[in-house]
Amino acid sequence: MALVLLAVVLILLKFLEIGPVAGWSWVWVLSPLAGAVAWWAWADATGYTQRKAMDKLDERKEERRRKVMAALGTDKTKR
Repeated sequence: MALVLLAVVLILLKFLEIGPVAGWSWVWVLSPLAGAVAWWAWADATGYTQRKAMDKLDERKEERRRKVMAALGTDKTKR
């Protein structure tokens, strides 16, 4: 996400001709987008994205379990 935000800022600076970015080639200005595409391709190909989603789901399940156990009065972490 940081690469996309950087690309948007660079594109705006280039389009509005602000600072040294105005003199840069469009290849350099758009290169963070290429980096973002490469990152997303790698993340999807290696399963990184799916693992992060599964970890988040597991955390939500565990938190829900803790709340139920606390509501039942059987939460052993509070003793």
